[in-house]
Amino acid sequence: MRSYIVGALLLLGAVVTQAQTPAGDAGGGDALIRQKQQQTTTAYRALEQAQYEAKLAEQDFLNAREAHGAAQKQADERKKQLDAAGKTLDAAKAKVARARKTYDDALTAVEQAWQKPGAKQPDGK
Repeated sequence: MRSYIVGALLLLGAVVTQAQTPAGDAGGGDALIRQKQQQTTTAYRALEQAQYEAKLAEQDFLNAREAHGAAQKQADERKKQLDAAGKTLDAAKAKVARARKTYDDALTAVEQAWQKPGAKQPDGK
């Protein structure tokens, strides 16, 4: 909207300048006005192109920010899964350690029972 107003003001300025030009300078003034109008048109097109590119860049930025947020959320979920799996692994290792201790204690008890006097030997002697 603002660019339309600027363009209209420039065009109005060109018309006012042309109206104020003396009749003898009309030929040279017209060429200058046309040249300035062409420059204004070129500048306006460049402005519109820059605005369009800025809008595309902004959309790309918003898309990237949204994708980053989704990736971060997924990474957080994976971290929770990793932590839970780690806790499960630690619990399983502790269970193995307890079972190994129980087994070792049972083996030790058997060995001690065989070493006591009066205990029967496996071959019946």
